[in-house]
Amino acid sequence: MAAGRRAVLPLHTCLRCIRQNTNSNACLTGAPSRLFSSSTPSSEQAQVKQSPKFPELDPSLVSNRRDERRLIRTTGVLPIGSRRRRAALQTSSGIPFEQLPYQCFQEARKVLQVDREEKIKQIDAMRSRIANVQAQNAAVSGGEKAKEARLRSMRNYMEELKILADINDPMVKKRHEDGEGDMNKPIYRYLADKQWRRYKRLVLMQRITQMNVMPDILPKIDPIAEVNLAFGRRNVQPGDFVDSRVSEILPRLKVQVFDKGERLVTVVVVDADVPVLEKNDFTYRCHFIASNIPISPTSTSIPLNQLDRKVQGSQGATQKYIALPWLPPYANKGSPYHRLAVFVLQQAEGKTIDTAKLAEKTKRDGFILRGFIDKHQLKPVGVTMFRTQWDEGMAGVMSRAGLGDQANIEFKRKRVEPLPYKKKDPKRYR
Repeated sequence: MAAGRRAVLPLHTCLRCIRQNTNSNACLTGAPSRLFSSSTPSSEQAQVKQSPKFPELDPSLVSNRRDERRLIRTTGVLPIGSRRRRAALQTSSGIPFEQLPYQCFQEARKVLQVDREEKIKQIDAMRSRIANVQAQNAAVSGGEKAKEARLRSMRNYMEELKILADINDPMVKKRHEDGEGDMNKPIYRYLADKQWRRYKRLVLMQRITQMNVMPDILPKIDPIAEVNLAFGRRNVQPGDFVDSRVSEILPRLKVQVFDKGERLVTVVVVDADVPVLEKNDFTYRCHFIASNIPISPTSTSIPLNQLDRKVQGSQGATQKYIALPWLPPYANKGSPYHRLAVFVLQQAEGKTIDTAKLAEKTKRDGFILRGFIDKHQLKPVGVTMFRTQWDEGMAGVMSRAGLGDQANIEFKRKRVEPLPYKKKDPKRYR
């Protein structure tokens, strides 16, 4: 018996230690433990459902960079407004933005309101001065040209006063950040133009300069309108490679101008890398031309595939928009990638282009955009670009476009033989 007790004692001590350790961990974690039992756990021992590790994030309330990155990564939604505004709304429970209970904020709004009233008085005074100058004789102002120049300067100053009246209003900045600004008002056009020039325009100019769209197609381009290109649901950034099966369909353009008024534009798509075997050189090809398209700060969408549908459904003889229909971009096997530039050209005020005559006189191959602009008195206001190259769907695209013979052409680099005095003597390697 003594020997049996001595043998069981270590086992008893071990089991007691295990019970104590398990119970102590259970007290810390709050979860019950059961040892050497095959029975079902009781309702008291049922595990409590764990709360989610990360709570849901509100895009209008996240106020630190870590939550912003997690919101974008998990939901794909961008935070709304500035971080300072989101932090203020997070600490105020459901109070409207303009009624936030911050004394400095409310006092600043009073000062801004007084300044706005002064600017409005200056705008009214400038309107009356413009009316007086318009009514007086041109000889008093030094001639018709001097009168027009003076009126132009006064109108520009009045537009500047309209911007200064609202530039510091927090509600204006809030609506702009939320994408709710009215583009008919000069302040929202000014803020949108400033935001575009801060980043997107810089990227665009970098791409068209590095890829030599400027000066290969045009010697100089100064974009003043934002142009966004999309094939179906695919938004194309400047310089992106686009699959041939995606670019087979007509794209959709969004052209945002930042000055008031409606104007007519012409859209031209040019391929700048068409190989010429006879000359061992490259030339240009026009893939699309559409003219007389109206755009304004509030009317920005240009669905190229629906332009002539409006004409077909109208009554009477209506001029078509499309002069040259869409030719899918293509590149031969073995050739380098092709740069396709999309230009938005503003037409002269009150002038339209006869697309029927334009289609008869314009050739796709050897198209020179500089001569086209000079002939029709156009002004480049926007540009974007994309690239295409040979891929697995290019042969099918070319056959559907009636270019089946081009699909069999393959470009190969010539092997350049070294000069005789640079050839190595094979006897030295024997």
